[in-house]
Amino acid sequence: MYLGGLCFITDRKVSGLSCEDMIHKVLMNGVRWIQFREKERSRRKIYEKAIKLRRLAKDYNAVFIINDSPDIAMCADADGVHLGQDDLPLKEARKIIGRNRIIGISTHSLEQATLAEKDGADYIGFGPIFPTHTKDAGKPKGIGTLCEVKKQVKIPIVAIGGINLENVRSVLNTGVDAIAVASAILTGDIEENTSQFMDYLKDTK
Repeated sequence: MYLGGLCFITDRKVSGLSCEDMIHKVLMNGVRWIQFREKERSRRKIYEKAIKLRRLAKDYNAVFIINDSPDIAMCADADGVHLGQDDLPLKEARKIIGRNRIIGISTHSLEQATLAEKDGADYIGFGPIFPTHTKDAGKPKGIGTLCEVKKQVKIPIVAIGGINLENVRSVLNTGVDAIAVASAILTGDIEENTSQFMDYLKDTK
């Protein structure tokens, strides 16, 4: 499964841009994993937007993941779905989305991470690593806990939460498979921010 090192998560609250515009900017600067996160639109509007974003991601041969809704991911021909701890159980989501699509799940403890692996997740998101205002995901877990999860979990791990250009190197040094970023890319110059993150990733290869 291709993670590409940098997973970009859409967030309209941080940027005044449309999802199409922000995604286009990061794709142009090398990102190849897009996660469409939308909490405020109706399910119909999310589906309609997902159809458009799927086409855009395909133009760049990028992986396109939809948050929360395996049925919408399936109908929009997304590459997969990313689940939270309060979403449909992973095993039930697999019945909807099938074996040929990706299922990731957000985890916030070693116990949740190992259970996700046992239940058949293709990857886990783990965090928040640092304090974050993007969403309420609980107390920061820190680099030490991330290292412990990395030792115990064999499926790919995506670190998330408060990751920025100042602390990204410490996260990458844990050996995680990828980092997920929203605010640190969307605040300021999106192209420049993306380019700097991509440079850090190249340096750690």
